[in-house]
Amino acid sequence: MIRLVDLSEISDGRVYHAYDMVKADCNGCIGCSYCCRSMVKTITLDPFDIYNLTVNLKMSFEELLSEAIELDINEGIILPNLKMSADNDRCFFLTDEGRCSIHGFRPGLCRLFPLGRFFEDRSVHYILQIHECKAVNRTDITVHKWIGLPDIAVYEDFSAEWYYLQKKLQKYIAGNINQAKVVNMQLLKIFYLSPYDGSDFFGQFKERKSLLEKSLFAE
Repeated sequence: MIRLVDLSEISDGRVYHAYDMVKADCNGCIGCSYCCRSMVKTITLDPFDIYNLTVNLKMSFEELLSEAIELDINEGIILPNLKMSADNDRCFFLTDEGRCSIHGFRPGLCRLFPLGRFFEDRSVHYILQIHECKAVNRTDITVHKWIGLPDIAVYEDFSAEWYYLQKKLQKYIAGNINQAKVVNMQLLKIFYLSPYDGSDFFGQFKERKSLLEKSLFAE
């Protein structure tokens, strides 16, 4: 989700990179699940998130849609997001004990929190959000370790490619409802509905991105 705000209003004023130390470690969030509640439709899921959920839960995208996720329009693009339970407004994957049941393969936005992320010159930059997390006495940790993925460079490259692809598609469909329908159908089919083979998600993502761009933008 794109937030048009002054970074000085929501962050500590610093910009971080993957191997910088940042005061983000909330020591396992023991006794707190505030950030897993009342998130409405803000936890948008990218293709890597869905890949991890389908593989680890052994569920198809369609099966996830039946209970754990939902589709919503985000800046003109239809994308999935985590569903909040109707009865208590908490994440579908939050247990009664207030713990994340998918922590090992949680979505990227969950991994980041309380960090935020923005893109500039096709690179990823991070900020420490100062208002969202209710934990006190957070300790220092590297951004890389906090995100908790083995190859941060590959993940950042994917994140930037996905972000700029969305921006390109938003520009392409602006003001054209029929074109938007075609693009969104292709987007969902290519990146979400079609299962990924094996473990090389990032290589397959690049192939699928190239396929979509050729079908839409080839002259």
